[in-house]
Amino acid sequence: MDFAQAQKRAAELTEQLNYHSDRYYNLDSPEISDYEYDQLMNELKALEQEFPALVTPASPTQHVGGRAMLTLFDKVTHTVQMGSLQDVFDKDELRAFDTRCREKLSVPEYVVEPKIDGLSVSLEYRDGVLVRGSTRGDGFIGEDVTANLLTVRSIPHRLSQPLPFLEVRGEVYMPRRAFLELTERQELNDEQPFKNPRNAAAGSLRQKDPRITAGRGLDIFVFNIQQIDGKELTTHKDSLDFIRSLGLPVIPSYFVCTNIEDAIREIDRIGERRSSYPFDIDGAVIKVNSFAERELLGSTAKFPRWAVAFKYPPEEKETTLLDIEVAVGRTGALTPTAVFEPVSLAGTTVSRAVLHNQDFIDEKDIRIGDRILVRKAGDIIPEVIASVSHAPGSSTYRLPNFCPSCGCPVVREPDEAVLRCTNPECPATLLRNIIHFASRPAMNIDGLGPAVVKLLVENHHITSSADLYYLKKEELADLERMGEKSADNLLAAIERSKSNGLSRLLFGLGIRNVGQKAAVLICEKYHTMDELLKADADGIAEIDGIGPVIAESLVQYLKQPQILTLIERFRAAGVNLTAQTKQKGDAFSGLTFVLTGTLPTYTRDQAKELIESLGGKVSGSVSKKTSYVLAGEEAGSKLTKAQSLGIPVIDEAEFLRMCSNV
Repeated sequence: MDFAQAQKRAAELTEQLNYHSDRYYNLDSPEISDYEYDQLMNELKALEQEFPALVTPASPTQHVGGRAMLTLFDKVTHTVQMGSLQDVFDKDELRAFDTRCREKLSVPEYVVEPKIDGLSVSLEYRDGVLVRGSTRGDGFIGEDVTANLLTVRSIPHRLSQPLPFLEVRGEVYMPRRAFLELTERQELNDEQPFKNPRNAAAGSLRQKDPRITAGRGLDIFVFNIQQIDGKELTTHKDSLDFIRSLGLPVIPSYFVCTNIEDAIREIDRIGERRSSYPFDIDGAVIKVNSFAERELLGSTAKFPRWAVAFKYPPEEKETTLLDIEVAVGRTGALTPTAVFEPVSLAGTTVSRAVLHNQDFIDEKDIRIGDRILVRKAGDIIPEVIASVSHAPGSSTYRLPNFCPSCGCPVVREPDEAVLRCTNPECPATLLRNIIHFASRPAMNIDGLGPAVVKLLVENHHITSSADLYYLKKEELADLERMGEKSADNLLAAIERSKSNGLSRLLFGLGIRNVGQKAAVLICEKYHTMDELLKADADGIAEIDGIGPVIAESLVQYLKQPQILTLIERFRAAGVNLTAQTKQKGDAFSGLTFVLTGTLPTYTRDQAKELIESLGGKVSGSVSKKTSYVLAGEEAGSKLTKAQSLGIPVIDEAEFLRMCSNV
């Protein structure tokens, strides 16, 4: 390869790596595996080594992690850089690392530990109290996610010893059980599930609402001291022992040795046990134990010379595709699932994997009877990665033309990859439709979760979302684990939901293409359901932010006789079919509020709606532009920051007095 060819290939690799890095770090939605990303990176490194003129400051090989967008939270500048480690992929590279260490150290002592696959964070304690938590970001600047980290139960808010200052680095991760429960809920709601626990952890930690983070079951392991005052430590092992004594959850195992072959055996042992861990690891780390020797070895521009990370290759198995089953989701989408001869992957037996859609099947030319190659994405979700060979006389599988649940025709809309059932009353969609209807962004019926909805459907108490408003106490009390008090609470929540307003109802109906924001925009022009029923697609499409696709989808939905019947049942039950007035006044015009902690009677959403109805704005972070901080119980770092900036802090009582005086 000459320089011109190498330059062209390097440009292609840079574009691919930057794209996939953005998907991984910023969007928490990777399209390729870590292993595939590493192979692209290694190819670019090899080119740059052969042609040094290709190395530029903008090259993906020259910076750490993701260039995070940092738009959701306040920025945090790391006093000590949160760098990354050089990856190695075979035992000879580990031995080469040992050789480099021995050039400067007579007998280096190593610590070997599992490499947790999660999101790297910093925790800062002052006088033993947690004062700030932040993400790594690009290694130099991260995001302040203190409020969300406070919801991780294993993170102590106060240490057992009041050290003047301590900053530790850890890895926030999502246990496998929590990940499977989350993806099950996402699939039930026809949401795009996270691809692996690492991205689920990242997406959960970077939520604007800490309550969402709190419900995701996140955990953490601490593996390094970044800064410390009040204690002298000389080795990495001593530091781990010490921070464990403070009450911090430390990396689950750390093995000390003076021989690289012993270190390699420990890395193999960790690899053999990786499937038995209740969390994901993507490798093992080997570090020089002595801090003084680390100083002697130093660092390159990107990596420390005193540590490397050994990455395990993904495990792949060949098996036979026995069948393809098709399920119908909440929006009528048909999802094919491969059923194959069971194989053992990452310590568990798997026999099924989602095939996504017809395009995916066509691309890989998948046929029943094929020998297929299967692996686990992130060691969790099985996926078919290739068809190895076809059975004699086979043909590419085609999804059915009729719904497997109700027998009605299926269609593929332009610019969509999925097939959908055309029957709005398809029984397969009922359960997921009602779960969506009751969800917090929709009708917000507290206590009506997936398990209760499933019981109501299975016991034939409901066959539509409108049936919820006709439930009787005795029907609920008879359900498993319900009881009279729970039944009373649920009926009260259903009753409260009647007053929500048209936009929530519109979103709750689960109309294709009509999301939460679109529903609000539509109801700003059409204030009642009757006005909306008379509207045409052209009129709806004129709304800024809507367009013809959403408009046509809404009009076609509201034309259906069964939907008109559903609306009349809502009306008869007393459900509000009128849009709530968006703004009651402008008394809070020009004022910016920040909400923190738990208010006595209002939820954050309710307080936000009230502020916005009076012309005010709600921000997720405290700054000099903040007018008021509305604080409740267990207020976190936002309260501390407001006090340091001299920003007025009010409680709910004062807030309500302000509202009543307008």
